[in-house]
Parts: sequence; structure tokens; C-alpha cells
Amino acid sequence: MSQVQEVPGTVGKVGNREEATFPEKRVTLWRNRDYMLLWSGQMVSSIGTRVSMLAFPLLVLAITHSPAQAGLIAALRGLPYALFILPAGALVDRWDRKRVMILCDTGRALALGSIPVALVLGHLTIIQLAIVSLVEGTLFTFFGLAETACLPQVVTKEQLPGAAAQNMVLDSVSGMIGPSFGGILYGIGRAIPFLTDAISYGISVLSLFFIKKQFQEERDAKPIHLWAEIGEGLTWLWRAPVIRFIALLTGGLILPVSGYALILIVMAQGQHASSFAIGLIFAGAGIGSIVGAFLVTPLQRHFRFGQLMIGATWLWALTWLLIAFATNPLLLGIATGLSFIVVPIYIVFRLIAFGSEPVGLAITGLLLQAIGPVPTVLVTFAPQAVLAVIATVSKHFRGER
Repeated sequence: MSQVQEVPGTVGKVGNREEATFPEKRVTLWRNRDYMLLWSGQMVSSIGTRVSMLAFPLLVLAITHSPAQAGLIAALRGLPYALFILPAGALVDRWDRKRVMILCDTGRALALGSIPVALVLGHLTIIQLAIVSLVEGTLFTFFGLAETACLPQVVTKEQLPGAAAQNMVLDSVSGMIGPSFGGILYGIGRAIPFLTDAISYGISVLSLFFIKKQFQEERDAKPIHLWAEIGEGLTWLWRAPVIRFIALLTGGLILPVSGYALILIVMAQGQHASSFAIGLIFAGAGIGSIVGAFLVTPLQRHFRFGQLMIGATWLWALTWLLIAFATNPLLLGIATGLSFIVVPIYIVFRLIAFGSEPVGLAITGLLLQAIGPVPTVLVTFAPQAVLAVIATVSKHFRGER
């Protein structure tokens, strides 16, 4: 009698009848309806954000002709992130994350939508731009934390690494596409980029409404006190010396160049670049991030972590120096793209790095006002070079080479 090969599965009895049960078929990430709604909504919203992020300093400079004021307005957007990142992270774990995200993007749509209304009516003021920047930055902080925390509830455990990777792709692609659109739209009309961003937030809200899954996991234990939870996170960081060193290094590297967008805009305008050309310069940053994301995995196979961090630190500093010698918009775009190749290596420490941005933006604006763009690049290169030397001789990387 011939043998019959059994199909993998388990056999159980139901009454007098044997019944085979089979493993549940794995659903691919792209067939996960709720994730696709979340991802597509955030892709549109992220592109819209990049559109308005380019238009904001262009508009402030057009109104005030002051890089210092443009730097301060930009710093207001980053200030809530630096101030609220720790308590906001603990709060979104206690609140309904989906409701938080819907309310935040609704608020962002209203805030950004107020700018084109004021422009049409002829009543736009620097005070309104400052308020919008502060409100948008606050809502961005809460939304971003809620979105990150909800991902494990939207996808399965097996899908989570792929979903996280796709979110990184989303960020890089929007960084490449958004500024180009922003430059085109700003050239057509100053109000259009902000109207576009407001609409993109509306699309994000709509996509969230159609997601069926809950964004909150069940808590087995009673939540500990808010400040105690924040203290736990800081204690963990302080007790991990290598992580602490890398986080401080990243924050130190970001601080001098956090006003890079303002520097590039002022330099490009000095070279008589159009708003579209300025958008293409910023698209170079997105291209650099995508290239860096593809390089990370093969580089990890050939170099140790410490070697990668040291190399990335030097590349970041030296490519920043190239910006000072970029004599036309094309060279500016190339130098910017080269700088952003190293961004994926530092991406895991973006929370701490972005926290240093408000100070850097304010300082950059003042330096641009006082000494101009090229000297500002040279001044901000100095601390980066010092940090690159520190990284090279650091004992934290010595054992990781």
C-alpha cells in the first residue's frame, strides 16, 4: 500500500469525525486594511507637512526680511517637542490614541488653514504665524507619539518590522517629494502650500475614522504616576552609558545644524534661486536619506557599530562644510544630499536630536542676521568637528570597532 504524505496541520476529533486544522494563513502587510489606511493617510499628511515646512520660512522672510525672526518662528514650532516630549509620551499611553490623533490633525488643519484665509483678507501678521507655529508644533508632538505607539496594535507581531521600515520609507519619500511641491505651489501663490497642508490633515483625519482596530493595548496593571513613568525612562537612559553617549553625541551634532533649512534658503535666495529651485535643493535631502537607508544594512555587514558611528560623524561634519563652498543651487542640492545620507544611522535617536532644534534654530537665525550664511556655516562646523574627534577617541566606541 502506498504511503500518503500528510499535509502539515493538526488532527482533532469532532464527535466521531476526525477534522484537520491548518495554521492560519499569514496576511501580508499590504493586505492589512487598517495599516494601509493609516499608512496612506500619513503619506499624504507627511507630504503636506513638508510642503508647508518649506513655505513657512519663505513666507516669514518675505514679510519680515529678517533671518533672525524666521529662526525664532521656526524655533517656536520645535519648542513644544523639546518641552513636552517626556510628559506627552506618558500621556498618550493613558489617553485614547486614535482620538488624540484625530483631534491633533483636526487642530493642525484649522491652524494651517488660518494662514491662507488671513493672506486673502490681507491681515496676516507675524504674531499669527508665531501662534500657528507653536500650535502646530504642540499638536505634532502628541500626534507623532500616538502614531508610533499605535503601530503594534494595527499590525501583527510578524508585520511590525516591515511596517516600521515602510514608515521610514514614507518619511524619506515625503522629504523628497514635499519640498519640490512646496516650491512649485509657493511660486504659484503664497497661500497655496498652507491650504494644501490643511487639506492633507483633513485626509489624515478621514483615514483614521475608517480604521477599525483599537489603538490602545489593554493594561494589566494600574498605571504608575506620570512623573514616575518619566523618571523611569530617564533613569534607563542614564544607566546605559553607550546609549547615553550616542544620544548626547547626536543631540550635539544636530544642535549646530538644526537651522540648516534657513541657511539653505538664505544662501539660495542670495544666488537668485526660484522657490522651485529651493524646493529641489531640499529634495536632495530626501534623496540622501533614501540612499542612506539602502546603505545601512550592507554597511552593517562589513563594519562594526563603532566604526559606522565614527564614519557617519565625520561624514556629517565634512559634508556640512561643503555647503559653505557651494556657489550655485545645484551644488547646494548635492551637498545637502550627501549630508543626509547619514541620517538613517542616527534615526533611532531622533527624539533627543529633535529636542535640541529650538535652540539651534534661534541661534542660526541670529547668526545669519549678524554675519551672513557662509560664515554661519563655518561657525557651526567647528563644534561638529570637535564632536567628530571626541567620537573617534571615545572609549564607548573603542570596543565596538
